[in-house]
Amino acid sequence: MDVARQFAELYGYEPAGVWSAPGRVNLIGEYTDFNEGFVLPLALPHTAVAAVARRTDGVLRLHSADIDAPVAELRVAELTPLSRYGQGGWAAYPAGVVWALRDAGHDVSGGADLHLASTVPTGAGLSSSAALEVVTALALNDLYELGLDAPRLAVLAQRAENAFVGVPCGVMDQMASACATEGHALHLDCRDLSLRQVPFDLAAQGLKLLVVDSRVKHALGDGAYAERRAGCEAGARALGVSHLRDIEYAELPEALDKLTDDKVRRYVRHVVSDDHRVERVIALLDAGDVRAIGPVLTEGHASLRDDLRISCPELDLVVTSANAAGALGARMTGGGFGGSAVVLVESADEDTVTKSVLEAFAAAGYTAPRVFPAVASAGARREI
Repeated sequence: MDVARQFAELYGYEPAGVWSAPGRVNLIGEYTDFNEGFVLPLALPHTAVAAVARRTDGVLRLHSADIDAPVAELRVAELTPLSRYGQGGWAAYPAGVVWALRDAGHDVSGGADLHLASTVPTGAGLSSSAALEVVTALALNDLYELGLDAPRLAVLAQRAENAFVGVPCGVMDQMASACATEGHALHLDCRDLSLRQVPFDLAAQGLKLLVVDSRVKHALGDGAYAERRAGCEAGARALGVSHLRDIEYAELPEALDKLTDDKVRRYVRHVVSDDHRVERVIALLDAGDVRAIGPVLTEGHASLRDDLRISCPELDLVVTSANAAGALGARMTGGGFGGSAVVLVESADEDTVTKSVLEAFAAAGYTAPRVFPAVASAGARREI
């Protein structure tokens, strides 16, 4: 593989192996993970790939084929949360994983050399950062023989992003990257991390799930994501529960009546109703009624747009133009403020819907979006 050859050219010796971890797209369940609720992501065929070798001198060297920058050289013993490598930039993510492993008592003190390349679009809400974290965690787990399973690696990768990089994300992205399986969506309970692989073979149903990357870049470290998380936590406190997961959908009207802050009320309404939407989609998939999930997706977009207020004009235009052209349903996906939308279509309507979205963007004067099918793919794995 190219990364192995590039590693050898860069460091002067052969890597010990090559690992990959995918990005993800979330079918339904947004901002529910840190509320200990439910999510339903699937892994994409787009991956972060890492050629890695173990060291013995405590040095961590990091290089990306996708960034025009020299090798970052650090010392494992000196990694510190929110240091200069914890304030953004791609190197914070693999460095944070090394710190998180060490902080959890796993001996990675010898260090490592890493060379990475990724096909996961950055800033598109498809978890490019989680892919970097998970591929690093998996490689070090193998090289240092730590014996950690995929969910535990995902939790450590999340801790790297929370505590080292400073983004208060939930665990969905890392769990999807680490644990997804080909041909399935991952039904994850974010409270106990129990998971179920839900068959999601759209081709057999004559369907496709399109990802529309709006090309509007989002950054979850800018405070808006954290503000919504804080609002959800305030709602849980006001309602006397540990997390919004504990509010049953049937109890939502009564719960909303108890809240006086309009913003908190909106956040609570979104989270509780989106948890319910995950349950509805699961029931429809289990019943084989895949087409019926389309309206639930569109309903979810309205909640993200109106209650959580994390959409943008470009994402709204994807949803309206796709649905007007015959899509079964559509919604923005990911952290919001840009990024991507998912669109469920009959396979025969893919070209028509795509053309409609492209024409709508052109008419609005927006940069043309990138459109590609989301195929449920395998999670993190060793390649060589």
